[in-house]
Amino acid sequence: MTIDFAKMDGLVPGMVQDAKTGELLMLGFLNELSYAKTLETGYVTFWSRTRQKLWMKGETSGNRLRVIEAATDCDNDALLFKVEVEGDGLVCHEGTVSCFTKPIAMETK
Repeated sequence: MTIDFAKMDGLVPGMVQDAKTGELLMLGFLNELSYAKTLETGYVTFWSRTRQKLWMKGETSGNRLRVIEAATDCDNDALLFKVEVEGDGLVCHEGTVSCFTKPIAMETK
């Protein structure tokens, strides 16, 4: 499978979903190097845009993301990883299972 890293300055978004519950856990970005590392190790590895280096999620906390399934979108420029979370299951650096915890009020018409 060829991933299109050219569209967004060498990066593609990588959505992470709990393989058992279907809950969306987080979003990170991958470059060719982090994508290759993910395929090689079986654990989601992102590219840290702030630190400009590889970042295996959970490497220090123990909450690593073991890939169960992976897919790309129809344009091959976004990735979905269905994972099993190791450790205590708290994926977000704020100590929650999911990074998506802040509701946005939607205006209805």
